[in-house]
Amino acid sequence: AGSSGAHATKTDGTLWRWGQNGSGQLGVNNRTTTSSPVQIPGTSWALVEGGYRAAMATRTDGTLWVWGINDNGSLGINQVEANYKSSPVQVPGTTWGTSNRSHLFLGQRYAAAIKTDGTLWSWGRGAYGGIGQNNESQISSPAQIGSNTDWVQVGTFGNSSLMFIQNDQTP
Repeated sequence: AGSSGAHATKTDGTLWRWGQNGSGQLGVNNRTTTSSPVQIPGTSWALVEGGYRAAMATRTDGTLWVWGINDNGSLGINQVEANYKSSPVQVPGTTWGTSNRSHLFLGQRYAAAIKTDGTLWSWGRGAYGGIGQNNESQISSPAQIGSNTDWVQVGTFGNSSLMFIQNDQTP
């Protein structure tokens, strides 16, 4: 669940969301709040991650989709300005992880994801170096972090940074 709603996938590959929808974070092409599950179009959803007024999900074909508020480039769709996407929009690339929920992370103004080759990518607000790009800039499209290919998990640590765990490290 994100900060303003919940989501679930069914065994048939459908994706469902419910809750607050003021930023379009339900992904159903409107901004109307609902207390009952509403299906997001499509039947090949694999993983889903809720965040602050936004969500991201992968499909079984390895594509990554985002919706909700785009603040500081946090949706990764090459747009820096704050705006709303009330329907899923594809993030560039086709080899995003589809088998492990810990391969996706969506924070308040930043996001990260692991691709099937084990590379780690991040985008959004770079305050305090939180997106791992060795600066504090905002990035509106996915940018690879380092050259490692053995990333297994991405998640939160505190309120404004990301934590990355590799195969050979313990949390």
